[in-house]
Amino acid sequence: MALQDDLTAIQCCVDDLVRTVDRVEQRAGAELAGVDFRRVRMDTDHLRESVALLRATAASAAPQDPPAPPKPRPELVTIPDTPYDASLWTDSDDEGLGARDRRAP
Repeated sequence: MALQDDLTAIQCCVDDLVRTVDRVEQRAGAELAGVDFRRVRMDTDHLRESVALLRATAASAAPQDPPAPPKPRPELVTIPDTPYDASLWTDSDDEGLGARDRRAP
């Protein structure tokens, strides 16, 4: 039996309980109108709310679309250990200090 089926069965039982409490309340009238019967009424209302919360939680936790397959890893690029050609750096700034022929302030 699926979870939703179980929760529906619980909901039906709680609804039957509420109807039975209503009938007993109507038949007994003033005899059971005290604090104890109000407690039973509050408990049945609380059960109804709790089952509604369970159903909402189960509906939101239902399996969604299957997870996407993992993305392929990018290809690794090897960097040689040999020094770079010094001519690559002739016009570059030196750590933000400006051109080689200028001095920092």
